[in-house]
Amino acid sequence: MSGRFPYVASAGPILKTVDRFRHNFPQEVTASILQKLGIAPKNESYVINVLRFLDLISEDGSKVEEKARVFLNSKEDQFQAEFGQIVQEAYKELFVLYKDGAWTVEKEDLIQFFRTTDKSSKIVGERQANTFICLAGLAGRRTLPSTKEARARKSEKRISKSTQAESRTTKSQKQKSSAEKKQNGQNLGLTVRIEINLPADGSQEVYDMIFRSIRENLINES
Repeated sequence: MSGRFPYVASAGPILKTVDRFRHNFPQEVTASILQKLGIAPKNESYVINVLRFLDLISEDGSKVEEKARVFLNSKEDQFQAEFGQIVQEAYKELFVLYKDGAWTVEKEDLIQFFRTTDKSSKIVGERQANTFICLAGLAGRRTLPSTKEARARKSEKRISKSTQAESRTTKSQKQKSSAEKKQNGQNLGLTVRIEINLPADGSQEVYDMIFRSIRENLINES
């Protein structure tokens, strides 16, 4: 091992690799194998360096059975505990410096450690720090970083909720518009009240003529 701390540009390739290997850890891990499995595209060599650094595979890519058996644990707490031990052994220098607190060291302090130790550039030092944070997350010691896929799913959920809200708003507006049309349109019921002032000195004949006229000209017409 070169002694240089490994890194990957983002957490996604590491998380995908570990997830796939927990189902089936290949006897040999090469760039070609990772390509065939469809994981870590364009990041094969970086992921392989991480696996070598953790001593999960040898220099020629062969699975190190003693270490790789941790991936057989189906119980999450057992996997995290054993995987954490592997990470701690690989990052021994970091744990010598920070003891058990190394798991939760601030990112800026991690970057400083890796840049000072490996004479890394700012970008590489940050990626080394992010790689350790990802591995610590898999060991259950830190919050796992979100991946592009996870962020995309969250974005899709937000869009879906927004679309549903817009749909409900549109439906409500349509219902309101329909109600207004009914109030202003031909479905509106019409009530007409007619007041009749009868002459106080009118005779019965006059009253009969008035009501007969109403019946003939208003009631019968409707």
